[in-house]
Amino acid sequence: MTREEKNGVIDEITALIESNPNFYLADISGLSAAKTSLLRRQCFGSNITLTVAKNTLIQKALERTKKDYGNIADVLTGGTSILVAEDYKAPAKLIKQFRKTSDKPILKAAFVQDTLFVGDNQLDTLISIKSKNELIGEVIGLLQSPAKNVISGLLGGGQKIAGIVKTLQERNAA
Repeated sequence: MTREEKNGVIDEITALIESNPNFYLADISGLSAAKTSLLRRQCFGSNITLTVAKNTLIQKALERTKKDYGNIADVLTGGTSILVAEDYKAPAKLIKQFRKTSDKPILKAAFVQDTLFVGDNQLDTLISIKSKNELIGEVIGLLQSPAKNVISGLLGGGQKIAGIVKTLQERNAA
């Protein structure tokens, strides 16, 4: 591979990472051609971009983004694939689903919502992470609950008070 070709690959990986800051690094080496093809089809069906590249090129692409990825370079050994999707949970779900029939892909690391997750044991954690909008919705729901209780109590109590006042008025009139 010439220097220009390497720079082209580095530019592609850099653009891929910059266009979507949530990405996964996984090891798919050792998969048969049929299973690799199946994995690629499932990635395509789930709107996940799967790119295989040399570790040094991935590392240079990460350096070009000028963002701090912590010690992500430590996992860049062996075969490495980059999985990128708009839905940051999609790659984790796909890996978990695919592993029901195969021992790979193995999650090396994931950079999701500005946090580095290292190791295959982080799959369930990545799947269970709530998005910013989900968390905001939960907080709003929690904040609305007491207000709704107070309002319904005031409305209900107001009707009771109005009923008592009306009854007292009728007694006094009689």
